[in-house]
Formats: sequence, C-alpha cells, structure tokens
Amino acid sequence: MPAGLITFGAVVAVVLALILLSSVHGENSAELLESAHEHSSSVIIASVVQAIGFLLLTAPLYFLFRSAAARSDRMRRQFVGVILVAPLFFAISAVCTGIALNEAADSYSNGESKPTMTLEKAHEECVKEEEDKGAKAFGEKYDEGASPLKDCEKKEIQDDAADNARGDASFTGPATGFELAGRIGLAFALGYSCLYAMRVGLLTRFWGSLGIAVGVAALLLIPQFTMIFFIYFALLLVGKLPRGKPPAWAAGEAVPWPTPGERMAEELEPKNGGMAPDDEDESGAPELPEGVEAPEPDSAPEPDDDGAGGDSPGGPPRKKRKRRN
Repeated sequence: MPAGLITFGAVVAVVLALILLSSVHGENSAELLESAHEHSSSVIIASVVQAIGFLLLTAPLYFLFRSAAARSDRMRRQFVGVILVAPLFFAISAVCTGIALNEAADSYSNGESKPTMTLEKAHEECVKEEEDKGAKAFGEKYDEGASPLKDCEKKEIQDDAADNARGDASFTGPATGFELAGRIGLAFALGYSCLYAMRVGLLTRFWGSLGIAVGVAALLLIPQFTMIFFIYFALLLVGKLPRGKPPAWAAGEAVPWPTPGERMAEELEPKNGGMAPDDEDESGAPELPEGVEAPEPDSAPEPDDDGAGGDSPGGPPRKKRKRRN
C-alpha cells in the first residue's frame, strides 16, 4: 500500500510538471526562449516538481525489483544499483534543464547571445525553404516583415542566436548528460524488472510486455510515456484492479503463467478430474455383492453329471453363452 500511494504521487507530480510547462511554447528556438523568459517562475517550479516526481519513482521500481528477486534465483541482485540511480539521474537532469532554459532565455532577451549565421547563409536557407514549400505557403508563414523573404532571413538569424544561447548555458551540458544516463538506466530498470516479474507471475504477459516497451520508449522518445505503466502498477499495489492481483503476490513464491500448450491441455482434460463413477472400480467393472466371485470372462460352464451345462447348487444361475460362428 505505501509503495502504491508513492507511485500515485510520482505520476501526479510528473503530470503536474507537464501542465506547468505547457505555458512555455514556441515554433522555434527564439519564440521558445521568449516564452520561457516571460514564464521563468513556471519553468523553475515545473523543473522542481518534475524532479520530485522522478525521485518518487524509486519506490515502485525498487519494490518491483525486490519482489521479483524474492521469487527468482536467476535475477542478479547487484543490478539494484541501476534501479536506484536511474530516477536520481532524471531528477538532476530536470533541475539542470530548468536552470539552463532560464539562463538561455535571459541571455537571449538581453541581447547577450550573438548569431554565427551570416546574412548570405540565411538568404540561402530561405530560398531553399521557399522552393520546397511553394510561394503561397511560404508567404503565409512569413508575413510580418517587408517581404516573406526578408522576414524569413530575420527569423533564421534570431533562431541561430537562440540556439547559441541554449548551447552556451552553463547547465546545458550536465542536463544532457544526466538525462542520457537516466534514459538508459530507466530503460534497463523497467525492462529487466518487468521481464522477471512476468516470468514469476507478478505481472500479466500484457503488462509485463508493456512495461518493457515503455522502457524502450523512455530511451528513444520521452520518459513520460512510462507513466502509463506506473498508473497500472499503482492500482495493482493498492488492490484496485477489477481482477485483483496475480496469484504470485499472495503466494509469496513464483507462480508462472501457463504456456499456450499447457492451457490447451488443461482445457482438453476430461471433467470430474477423470475419476470413474462410484459404483465402478478402476477397470470399469460393476461391484459384486460380498462373497460372490466374478466369473472368468472366457471360462465355459462346467458340465453336469449328464454332460450338459447347468446351474451349480451353491451359486447363482449361470447364464447361457451363445456360440459365435
């Protein structure tokens, strides 16, 4: 229950940070830095909230890893260090990114960052863009200056200055490095833990596979995609799933999911567990009264004194057998 509640808190913090950062937007680097300069307080608050959210993810990742390790001897417990440092790297990266963005926004707004692109290079880029988009679409995009071409050249130079401001920010390097380390760590932590959790029966095949997939998405795309898995995992830990927890949680040991072949064999098993009816023994023959022996199946009736078969005086009447041609 505590791990589930902490997981909910982590998801709320990460989503809240995205909402706070939604006010900072722009179609290019220059517009982004101008928006960040106007909402500098939101940038700092969002980065801190996001860092807290990533730090809280340590609890569910560690809980899932230890739960799977307790049910499988094949897991390498020394990998627990990766589980612990991956959220920490993301938290450091979030704070560094917020500081670097505000630093770059101040530098660009104050005119301290200078472009390295020449006017000739900007003109060349704009002419190429006009040829690719067409004169009509190009004119609709750049309609603020004296001409679309002049407006495009101005914005190209401004974007170059904004890119230089972001690259020259002192916290840009640490933010990029810690983010890359966090992506790799989170992808490994989710992939490794979900794989073994699925094998020992702590996660269903669907959610175990999805956990591995969102781990890869955290490496290639954005780590916020992992919130899909953590929402499910929080519901599982607090016991709010419609079908309840998988049986391995209550058993305290591995309860592997049956393979497709095992499920098919289980469905083809006869009903009543394959037991014979009560009035029959294992051979399927009916039970006889006590003291009466069953006749030999292939034995013929013994002849009487006159040579003909008949009933014995001490037992039940014998049945006549028909001869087969």
